[in-house]
Amino acid sequence: MLLELRAENYAVIDRAVAEFGPGLNLLTGETGAGKSILIDALALLLGGKASSDIVRHGAEKAVVGCVFEMTPGAGAVLEANGIEAETDDILLRREIAANGKGRVFVNNQPTTVGVLRLLAPELALIHSQGETLGSFDQTQQRLLLDRFAGLNYEAVVEAFSGWRATTDKLEELQSAEQDRLRMADLWRFQSTEIDQAQLAAEDEDVQLEGEKRVLGNAEKLYTAAMSAHDLLYESENSAETTLGAALKHLEELARYDTRFQEPSQQLAAAKAAVEDIDAEVRDFADNIHAAPGRLEEIEDRLAALDRLKRKYGQTLAEVISFGAEASRKLAEVENRDALLIELKAQEIKDAQVYRTAATALTTNRRVAAERLEKLAEAQINDLAMSVCFKVEVSPDEAPTSWTLHGWDKIECLIATNAGEPLKPLHEIASGGEMSRVMLALKVTVEEAVGSGAGRKKKTALPRTLVFDEIDIGIGGRAAEAVGRKLKMLSKGQQVLCITHLPQIAAFGDQHFLIEKTERQGRTQTDVRRMDDTERTQEIARMLSGAKLTETSLKHAEHLLQSSR
Repeated sequence: MLLELRAENYAVIDRAVAEFGPGLNLLTGETGAGKSILIDALALLLGGKASSDIVRHGAEKAVVGCVFEMTPGAGAVLEANGIEAETDDILLRREIAANGKGRVFVNNQPTTVGVLRLLAPELALIHSQGETLGSFDQTQQRLLLDRFAGLNYEAVVEAFSGWRATTDKLEELQSAEQDRLRMADLWRFQSTEIDQAQLAAEDEDVQLEGEKRVLGNAEKLYTAAMSAHDLLYESENSAETTLGAALKHLEELARYDTRFQEPSQQLAAAKAAVEDIDAEVRDFADNIHAAPGRLEEIEDRLAALDRLKRKYGQTLAEVISFGAEASRKLAEVENRDALLIELKAQEIKDAQVYRTAATALTTNRRVAAERLEKLAEAQINDLAMSVCFKVEVSPDEAPTSWTLHGWDKIECLIATNAGEPLKPLHEIASGGEMSRVMLALKVTVEEAVGSGAGRKKKTALPRTLVFDEIDIGIGGRAAEAVGRKLKMLSKGQQVLCITHLPQIAAFGDQHFLIEKTERQGRTQTDVRRMDDTERTQEIARMLSGAKLTETSLKHAEHLLQSSR
């Protein structure tokens, strides 16, 4: 839902802020007041093309911004583009300088217009005069049909993913065959060299470095160890001898006074610790000279390990991993023929699974299309039009057209006058007709979704729908029908609509007045939300013109009461 829209130094707007609410938000005002300017500002924030002409005369830059509620789809776009989503809202801002340069911000983080265009279909769809921004293209038409039908194409997604994974492996194996064969010699050498090193453990070099330090200082360490052994055990006044004599005296004392029992035990433990330390020191000294050629062996081994690390990784763990990967690649090349046969067989099997799932989806879409075109045609003709409407589902079974959502091309076709051929929606000349067709389609789909009977899964659509000048060429009962359809649609999605007709304006949940004034010799467009009294007066103005009459006021009150 669009929560707020603001513009500064934009066209004839000095500064304007509009806070929208749920349901139907209507914008009215005199012709030329600048109602479409706000919609144009929103279009810029959804990735529309900018021009320096929109900068208010005398200003350095125009700034437009808005706040939308966050949606799962928008959140995914932000994550994919490295933009943090710190709150439940998403803030869009765009600056256009008088020299034509511009900047884009999402959640106050600089980004590109391309990101705005990715976000657009997740946040809003604008149906404006002369164009449909947010592109009601074949993707949007497919989403509309799938939502109407309540289709679930998880089987197609799973089948496509399996087929694509197999074809990717097949393509990788078949591509650059000469390069792969040339690389096989290198992988074979690398794998053999690492295997022949017979690496004992990932920390073998660390262990050897420790042993090398000991052997490199053998004389010094031997002297230190034997000196410690002498002081601990061998000398006449060794620690073991001294502690033994002291222990005898304490044991004698303990026989007469119990307070010396614990000190006697502590001294006995100390004597035992000295004996253990002495044994370890003596073993260390004995082993230093046990293998006189060991130091040379260690140095040779470390040199070999260093060579491997220089070539294949900073650590032995990386060297071992490199060797395993080289062996895998080599095995893949050597077993290429067998792998090719296996993958081709798997690709045929996966393709058949996809064809089955996609064909079933096409069948379901065609059944749904027949229902949708009949219901939508009736809805469109309620809006002062006389059309023939068709939803065409055309499967393209070529593998190049396979996607996660099937192989169907969905296109809505319409003939707005009797005897004319059916044409794609985008070829409709009148923007007002396009908006009414879109309204009827949306209402048809939302009514089907609302019924809920036998439905499996809703397909996401834009949460905010914008209709600009939807009422061109209609009046009377048709205008009331448009108002009722807008109201119906707004129960499930936020709707913004610019209108000139009081019959439509009466249905709004929020009503905004766009008015043009003159301040200090300059034209200024303002926007404000009206209370109930102001709404009555505005609808009366729309009925009778600038001069309000008692009759127009009563008629306005009647329209408001009837709409409720």
